[in-house]
Amino acid sequence: MQDEPVSVDAWGYLLRIHAELTSRIEADLEAQGHISLTWYDVLLVLDNAPEKQLRMNEIAEKIVLSRSALSRSAAKLVEEGYIKKETCPEDERGAFAVLTKKGQQALAQARPVYWAGIQKYFAAGLTEGEINQLVSTFEKVMKRFQQQPWVSD
Repeated sequence: MQDEPVSVDAWGYLLRIHAELTSRIEADLEAQGHISLTWYDVLLVLDNAPEKQLRMNEIAEKIVLSRSALSRSAAKLVEEGYIKKETCPEDERGAFAVLTKKGQQALAQARPVYWAGIQKYFAAGLTEGEINQLVSTFEKVMKRFQQQPWVSD
């Protein structure tokens, strides 16, 4: 049997770390009565968007967590009043998801718990230099995706 390349080990650690971090931060948000991590992700993308609005496909391109749950999450976010849908003036068949004041408030209330989770479960065991090295490494990987869109064979 052939030994796995170290890149496979690194990939495995990345996946396990992601799963563990999201699970723990999700639990912290729930325990303190805040929105879910998936909802946080969607609201954060809208909060950072021009005019705090995007089409659903644009949200799907920017969220970090579950793209498959986006339609279901968006419907619930509308139902709860965190976002609203507005018709696109250029294309009446299309719609924008727009962050509401209630959504901004929910995001602001959850943010300290989210940031504390990142610090507690991820950053606390690392030096500033190690964190900077991770950022540099991850940026390098992301640049490859932006420069070379791979097509399935």
